Amino acid sequence: MPPPLRLVMLGTKDFALPTFLALLKTGHEVVALVTQPDRPQGRKQELIPSRIKAEAVRLGVRVEQPKDVNAPEGVELIRSMRPDLLVTAAYGQILSAELLGAAPRGGINLHGSVLPKYRGAAPVARAIQEGESETGVTVIAMSPRVDAGGMIAVARTPIGPDETAGELEERLARLGAPLVVEAVDALAAGAAEVIPQDPALATKAPKLRKESGVIDWSRSARRIHDLVRAMQPWPASSTHWHPSGPGKPPVRLIVHRAMAIDGVGEPGRVIAAGPSGFDVAAGSGAVRLVTLQVPGRKAMPAAEFLRGHAVQPGDLLGPDSPGSPVAPAGESS
Repeated sequence: MPPPLRLVMLGTKDFALPTFLALLKTGHEVVALVTQPDRPQGRKQELIPSRIKAEAVRLGVRVEQPKDVNAPEGVELIRSMRPDLLVTAAYGQILSAELLGAAPRGGINLHGSVLPKYRGAAPVARAIQEGESETGVTVIAMSPRVDAGGMIAVARTPIGPDETAGELEERLARLGAPLVVEAVDALAAGAAEVIPQDPALATKAPKLRKESGVIDWSRSARRIHDLVRAMQPWPASSTHWHPSGPGKPPVRLIVHRAMAIDGVGEPGRVIAAGPSGFDVAAGSGAVRLVTLQVPGRKAMPAAEFLRGHAVQPGDLLGPDSPGSPVAPAGESS
């Protein structure tokens, strides 16, 4: 048996938690968890630790939270731990070549797509947004270029037709954890095969912004449905309802669940409203809004929303004012 490796885990978001817990059950030594500093959350802006930090504290694992892990003091901190290998998943910072050099075996990363497709910060959401029927996870040997390192292990899984990004990311995290363990074992034994990515096949998965979920009703119903799924749980899809009648201000609607259905009409026009929700014409087909939220209130079934809001066929949904952009430049929706 090869000697166990000293590992430093770098991870912050929930996607990293299954991998962290899986590594603790191996014969390798997880000497520390490096995670992002706690950040204010909620209306009270309280400093709430991430789930992975809370688990590390509970299990007695050393926790470090450098503001910039690539700064000289961050590199020295990692070097002082004498790691053989760095393991990252959803950490939140790109690791510099100098930092990767602090571990003799460099670093490996668990990425939420089948590379080289969807390199970047939001691979799960972008795969759903683009209507993919399959995705997966990849363990790569890290390089200073984002998600461009050689592939050590890959696992694939279908995407459910109504699966949200949050639901899929949770599944991918569980799918990836044993894959990382296998990669660490293979590296320890000197048996890991690292396959270069084909850069000609690479696609990007840019970071989500608050505006990423704005609905463009000229898109097909299928694409809008995919956008709604992709933007859950954050930033969520949104549009504005323009009530009939003079002087009524537009109402921003956060769309949590929708369905692609048959229907014909001017894109953005309400074509039906009833107990099942209300239907809005798209570029092709129509979209039934099923679960909605008005900012500052709880999410509710569309039927409940209709009891307090007189949505009528012919009402328009779209930007908050005529001529407003529906999505940031360079993004599709």
